[in-house]
Order: sequence, then C-alpha cells, then structure tokens
Amino acid sequence: MSTDLIEINPESPDADSIERAAETVRRGGVAAIPTDALYSLVADPFNLHAVSRVFVAKGREIHRALPLLIDDFLMAEDLARDLSNRFYLLARRFWPGPVTIIVPASPKVPLKVTGNTGRLALRHSRAPVAQALVKCLGQPLIATSANISGQPTCRSGIEAFGTMDGRIDLVLDGGLCGGKGATTVDITEPYWRLIKEGAVEEREIAECLHGS
Repeated sequence: MSTDLIEINPESPDADSIERAAETVRRGGVAAIPTDALYSLVADPFNLHAVSRVFVAKGREIHRALPLLIDDFLMAEDLARDLSNRFYLLARRFWPGPVTIIVPASPKVPLKVTGNTGRLALRHSRAPVAQALVKCLGQPLIATSANISGQPTCRSGIEAFGTMDGRIDLVLDGGLCGGKGATTVDITEPYWRLIKEGAVEEREIAECLHGS
C-alpha cells in the first residue's frame, strides 16, 4: 500500500483536502490528521473492515477501545446510552476541547470499537481539520493516536508519514501540533475516574463535577 501525503493549513483547511480525506474514509480507508495536540488516525467506526485496518496499522490489541470524534451533543446522544448529568456538565464546560469522556455505548456502536467493553470514549475536538472532516462526512470518526502501539504519538505530518507509511492510505500534513494531549475521564461508574491527565488538569475536572 502506498500512503499519500497532502499538505493542509491546520487553521483554515481547504475543502479539496478535506474531501480527499472524506473519500478515503468513505471507501473504508484510514487517514492521519492533525488534531488539538497530536496526530490521530481516523476511519469509519461502522465499517468493520476499516476498524480492523486501524488495529492492524497500530499493532493495537483488539481488547482496547477506539475513541470517536463527534461534533455535537446530538451525535453523542446517538452513540451513547443513559447519558448522565456528569456528561453534560463536562461537555458544556470543555467541548470543543481536549477532554475525552468515556460513556456507556449504545447498541448501534460495534462491539469491536468498544474493545468488547460496551464503553465508548467520545471527543469533540476544537481542531479545524477534525471539525471540518466530521462535518463533511456527517458522522463520527474513529480518532486514535497516530503511532505504533507502545511508541510515542506523532506530532507532525512528516513524522506521521514516516511512521505510518504503507500502513494507512493518507496523511494530511498540517505541520507540527503543539501542547498536551486530551484529558480522559470515565463517568461510567458511580464515581467518576480520571484515566489520563492531559491539557485539562484533574482539579478542573473535579471543580466541574463537584457535587454531581
């Protein structure tokens, strides 16, 4: 497989490049795009062949869930079940932004995407490329870190191309992504739990969820 590399303005992405990435996703392909702080692999979560290709590209264990990019609350409500008040508190405070919220998955989400856990990690990125691609497709996207599992996540398009060349179909090169990755919060249990601290500190999450 040959991997295409296309330069894109990360702050003002052109429609042709977004459409090229969208077409890659529509045909079951995998692309790497710049997000808030890191590059992510994106694909169609409802195409099981595409889901398998993401696992293979990363060398990822199949019991690990794949996060999804969304662009509004309606999409989240369609993908999740029994959304709690905690979800709405976090989403209204931090979305779009670098916070991933783990929620119970609805039956429409393939079990393979949840790593057979029945739980789903949702993210509404503020990155213009990610927003434009989700809007263009009108559906959620798998958005997992662009790397080989166990290795550092790629922070530039050239790095993503060098790492994933021959493993994926397309890299949208938006240059260097700076900053920290997303903070991940699990709200599927009676008590919320911080899975990973990133750009948003644990104290900010605690303040937001205080008393909930």
